[in-house]
Amino acid sequence: MNEKNIIVGLDVGTTKVCTIVGLQHPNQELEIIGIGTHPSYGLKKGSVVNIDKTVRSIQASLEEARLMAGVNITGATIGIAGSHIYSFNSSGVVAIKGKEITQDDVDRVLEAARAVVIPSDRDILHVIPQEFRVDNTTGIKNPIGMCGVRLEAHVHIVTGSIPLIQNLVKCVEQTGIEAEHITLQPLASSEAVLSYEEKELGVVLVDIGGGTTDIAVWKDGSLIHSQIIPIGGNHFTNDLAVALKIPNNEAERIKINHGSVLAEQLNQSAHITVQGLSGSKPCEVQLSVVAEVLGARAEELFDVVRYMIEDKKLHDQVAGGFVLTGGGALIKGLPELGEYILMRSCKIGFPIPFGGMTNIMQNPKYSTVLGLLIEASKRKPYTPTQNKSANNHRVMFNGKDKDSNHSNSDLISKLSESLKSVFKEIF
Repeated sequence: MNEKNIIVGLDVGTTKVCTIVGLQHPNQELEIIGIGTHPSYGLKKGSVVNIDKTVRSIQASLEEARLMAGVNITGATIGIAGSHIYSFNSSGVVAIKGKEITQDDVDRVLEAARAVVIPSDRDILHVIPQEFRVDNTTGIKNPIGMCGVRLEAHVHIVTGSIPLIQNLVKCVEQTGIEAEHITLQPLASSEAVLSYEEKELGVVLVDIGGGTTDIAVWKDGSLIHSQIIPIGGNHFTNDLAVALKIPNNEAERIKINHGSVLAEQLNQSAHITVQGLSGSKPCEVQLSVVAEVLGARAEELFDVVRYMIEDKKLHDQVAGGFVLTGGGALIKGLPELGEYILMRSCKIGFPIPFGGMTNIMQNPKYSTVLGLLIEASKRKPYTPTQNKSANNHRVMFNGKDKDSNHSNSDLISKLSESLKSVFKEIF
């Protein structure tokens, strides 16, 4: 097995850390060969609050995946979320230099689109093209080879807080692996769950994680809006713990095994036995009471989503409705309540199967990490086993190339790039 073709997705979530190891075949097919999950300690609402606990959680997940796959893990594509993520749309225009549009023209127009003023403590994570326009022709996805005099690009820009990004990268790199690329979590989940037709028609992906709910709005095959809402599955659990005066782990068990957000669908006389705080006796609780508590939080979440759609004037763009995914989407009755509040069709989104995926992994809670693996495979071409020069591979970080072999050639390449940019300005 050529370890150059090993691809790793690492989802560092608020409730769990999940690692998936994939093998890329010569025909570009992706096969899953290892998976590792471990409870996450050290994150709150998607952001690192305790580095030591986060490192230990990541290390345990990586070790489990490494043992199953039987390969050495040197780098991974990691997902990021949290309320510090902010995204917006931008555009840029350049004059086409030659008769036909080249990759250089596309690079220049994307650079023009990303030339926006952002605070000094923020960094651009993604510049995602939505469409290109050549002269008066709109809706172009790939303008290379077309003729024209004016090239315009409309893009979706995702930014994040530099210190919070650095904290996550530091935790990953302290486990001995490299953070090859950082990917927005709802973007990764969309890759794993949504079909081409859904993205074209217009759909809202609602990824309900432990600490956050990640939103991705698609239309005409392009990401037109993304947002992180600081409400997740943990809030449902905490509400139950407070309302029933029980420990969090007992509240989590009740939510998973008996939880529902629609009290009217339940047998009103049905009871369950719950274990109270240490030293107290078990007590009987009506299932309808559990549903009322969970339903109130679900209504709040859907109200926030509905307000976001109305505020961004996206209601007419999402003919395909809403797709719920993530571990928090598995509470009974959530799609039905979503349809009522959002006034659009609502369904649970399961990861689309590919090579080696088991029934266990075909679960909404694995949507993000499977999407990270797919994103990583698109970035990393297949490397033949006999190619000895493949050690000097290149990886992507924050949208920029970075040589994995840190040598003195970095200085030379920087100088040559500077000279090229000077000549471009002159000529």
